[in-house]
Amino acid sequence: MKALIVRLSSIGDVVHTLPTLAALRQHGWEPGWIVEPPGRELLEGNPALEAVVAAPGAKAFRWSEARRAARALRGQRYDVALDFQGLWKSAAWARLAGARQVVGFARPWRREPASAVLIGEQVELPPGREHVIDKNLSLLGPLGIEATGLREFPLPYSEETATRVTGGLRDLSVENFVVLNPAGGWESKLWPAERFGELAQGLRQRGLRTVVTWGPGEEDLADRVVASSDGAAVRSFATTLLDYVELARRARVVVAADTGPLHLACAVSTPVVALFGPTDPARNGPFDPSDEVVRRPPPCAPCYSRTCSRHAGVMAEIPVAEVLNAAVRRLASARERQSHAVQV
Repeated sequence: MKALIVRLSSIGDVVHTLPTLAALRQHGWEPGWIVEPPGRELLEGNPALEAVVAAPGAKAFRWSEARRAARALRGQRYDVALDFQGLWKSAAWARLAGARQVVGFARPWRREPASAVLIGEQVELPPGREHVIDKNLSLLGPLGIEATGLREFPLPYSEETATRVTGGLRDLSVENFVVLNPAGGWESKLWPAERFGELAQGLRQRGLRTVVTWGPGEEDLADRVVASSDGAAVRSFATTLLDYVELARRARVVVAADTGPLHLACAVSTPVVALFGPTDPARNGPFDPSDEVVRRPPPCAPCYSRTCSRHAGVMAEIPVAEVLNAAVRRLASARERQSHAVQV
């Protein structure tokens, strides 16, 4: 039996859907995935997937690419298409796949409720599915799969990536380090760069170097963190998504806001300190109870609007001392867990 996962973007959304890929594999399904460019690197070459179909990006949509993607989907002859995104475009792709069964969330649980008209089998979200990962897993119910609580994230791995990251860290002369990721998709979810620089100074006093990660177009932000760190932080070498995953695996702790890099760090079980404001950490925050969440919820919380006058500037209310104390606690709990594992 073949199943198509329809989760087009963003990086965090793709990460939070990976446990459904693991669950499908565990139950004997042959999964495929249709995805837009931002998350494609996490899926191409993924041994858990039978096929990856490239959807045209929303900002560079071409009908020729869309027709090619539709033909590729139909050529796979999927038995079921699963729309995890709840949008008109995701529902349309699920339909275009030509699967006998199209499954998606019912109207109240869709980001674009009216798109439910394209869904054949509509799933009501069961009570108690608070985290978005468990919400995604509930969509497998019509397939007879119950996997609530599964936290397995199939990701590609290569020795080439590991070697590249080893070389990059060697060039930076960094071994015992913390990753700070100051960037992300929404400006309203981000902690000020200067606060990250002050945090790096506090971590240096505790014997830790800081590596500041960045993506395309985020170089200036990373440089602002480094400039305000008084030499405590260094800017990371350029990384692909999978390079970043390998870098996060080696970090003592990752400090980031509600962004893709945070969710990738959680996926590979790196200790994290998560900085939250308008969005809800119970819904899409860390799931390891040892991880730390520092939050300043605005009056509109939870709020998933990219721009909102009620939550503008709320992240700046988080003090450096609170984040530093959270990082120290998380480092201590990680050491305690590691010590216990060694004794066992």
